Amino acid sequence: MSETRYTDQHEWVRIDGDEATVGITKYAAEQLGDVVYVELPDAGRKIGQGGEAAVVESVKAASEVYAPVTGEVTAANAALGQDPAKVNADPEGEGWFFKLKIADTTEFKTLMSEAQYTEYVKGL
Repeated sequence: MSETRYTDQHEWVRIDGDEATVGITKYAAEQLGDVVYVELPDAGRKIGQGGEAAVVESVKAASEVYAPVTGEVTAANAALGQDPAKVNADPEGEGWFFKLKIADTTEFKTLMSEAQYTEYVKGL
């Protein structure tokens, strides 16, 4: 069973076993506007919680994407290279950025639940 958690930097992370899939939230995609380029991490790269993992560029701005949990990159969504607009079309689905093999599952529990994230966004 998978569970999704959120960061205050607007990343989401979905855990399934010891693998985490990471992307940006619908809110973040809306704030960015039309995404035109995504720079993804290479497989094998180790990233600490809160470390810079990827870059997303839109017509408005460029933003870093941070790792919500510590781990080693196992895959990147190569489809975003050909079609970065997938981030806008389905940010919490086909627009995922990368997958990690989780180093410490306790970090996941420190992140916001969907209800907590929804309340957080309302206050912005």
